[in-house]
Amino acid sequence: MNIEGSIIMITGASSGIGAATARAASQAGARLVLLARREERIAKYAGELGNALAMRCDVTDKDQVAVAIRRAEDTYGRVDALINNAGQGLEASIEDIEIDDFKDILALNLVAPLIMMQAVLPLMRAQGGGSIVNVSSGVTFYPRPHSGAYNSAKAGLNMLSSVARAELADQGIVVSTMLPFVTATEFNDALKAGSKTQEDEEDATFAHTPDRVADRILDLIRSGDEQADLVPRRFGGSLEE
Repeated sequence: MNIEGSIIMITGASSGIGAATARAASQAGARLVLLARREERIAKYAGELGNALAMRCDVTDKDQVAVAIRRAEDTYGRVDALINNAGQGLEASIEDIEIDDFKDILALNLVAPLIMMQAVLPLMRAQGGGSIVNVSSGVTFYPRPHSGAYNSAKAGLNMLSSVARAELADQGIVVSTMLPFVTATEFNDALKAGSKTQEDEEDATFAHTPDRVADRILDLIRSGDEQADLVPRRFGGSLEE
């Protein structure tokens, strides 16, 4: 898919990978629909980009998502690409994970992408095709201690994406998965529970910039490839260090 002239919807677009992807897509000539819970922040950012529609949206809420899709269609007539980026981490050992926290992590990292896909698919089908990129995590490449909740949600997202890709391929809708690794964002400052570990501090020495992840996300939209990762080979990925 050509980025220039396309309509791209991004969740979790107020900071980090989402904001970087919005900026990169805007520079490439796309028009944007930016979704986030932080209304003032997302509105300010959309104003700075100049070619973006900003909406406050809790992507775990089906009604709010439906309103966002309708408004995007009313404004632009179509949604060519959806980037499911909204997410949150949780650091806790298996025996210490609070069940309510676990449900919240599953809701945002796994259920919400399904809600978004179900909401946008009728529009993409009617317009003859589209692209969906689900932002997962390179932590799914290995059983990192204290990542059980987050890792389980993202591993589920990997399979959900693969099944969606197989089901939708003959409808012109391409589903891809992006697996970033350690990225220099606010992610660790907004954990659902727990805190950064010593391993996190060590990993931060080779953290990628959000811009690097954003470029790979846009490459997936252009190519339609099934998956891309920024995970070093020693952790099971494809990245040469």
